[in-house]
Amino acid sequence: MSAPEQPLWETLEHSVRGVNKQINQDWYAAEGSGTEGDPLILSVADGHGSAVHARSEIGARCAVDLFGHQARTFAQLARAEGPDGAPSLSWLMNYARNELPRQLVAAWQERVLAHWDHNRGTVDPAAEPPRKDQKLLLYGATLVGAVLTPRMFAAWQLGDGELTVTDADGAIALPLAPVEADLGDETESLCSRQAWKMIRVHWAPVVAPDRTPRMIALSTDGLSKSFASDEGFTQFMTGLDQRLSKDGRTDGVRDALPGWLAEAARYSGDDTTLVAARRPDLIAADDSAAADERRSDA
Repeated sequence: MSAPEQPLWETLEHSVRGVNKQINQDWYAAEGSGTEGDPLILSVADGHGSAVHARSEIGARCAVDLFGHQARTFAQLARAEGPDGAPSLSWLMNYARNELPRQLVAAWQERVLAHWDHNRGTVDPAAEPPRKDQKLLLYGATLVGAVLTPRMFAAWQLGDGELTVTDADGAIALPLAPVEADLGDETESLCSRQAWKMIRVHWAPVVAPDRTPRMIALSTDGLSKSFASDEGFTQFMTGLDQRLSKDGRTDGVRDALPGWLAEAARYSGDDTTLVAARRPDLIAADDSAAADERRSDA
């Protein structure tokens, strides 16, 4: 029997309902430890809300559930072993940029249309049946998702929200930020026509394990909108990374996170969700270095 794989990542996650909102229309998930056999999969989705998108909380939940399925399939393909070995990185990149977005959007549309077919209770029987695009509009949601294995790091984003990556040196980047910010509350969506073509992809094969990012965070725009500037959001993420480094474990941040997100939701007025992963091996290395330093000072 082979020894169990050591976890490469620790996760923390939470979501709070926006001020004056009846329900939380965000959804999120975090699973896996980042090993070959247990890939790290993170995702957040933000239902659009409003009467036009009256079922968007269901659309957000479908987006997260279906992304998890697609990400597990992708991670399995990346480690597939056969006569020809694992697929090449170029094949995986092409799959990540084209096949996965196409399959994800098709599966999401199929899922929400099936939900519609089984839940027509609020429809006026005398009214004209809604078209397909009108049904999809009811479930509109954004999505940010990521998958990490010892071999690769890939992420996808449709619509608003943030993927924040802290590299091994502590530098912050938002690799999936749009070239131009969305205007007002308008954003790309899973309910958009040919939505799969709008999905932005971050592709980063792991060529040097010690240079793998030390923190990855996915958040809905309720968090970023709570700050007066983009710099404020970046400072929050820097502080989150520094707090995790200082504590050396996720327990303290996990306890404080609901309060931080509630404060953000109070300022933005929107549902606010954060899912983050931190490499515990770096934490352990930091602890070891600090212990060595204390011993040398003694």
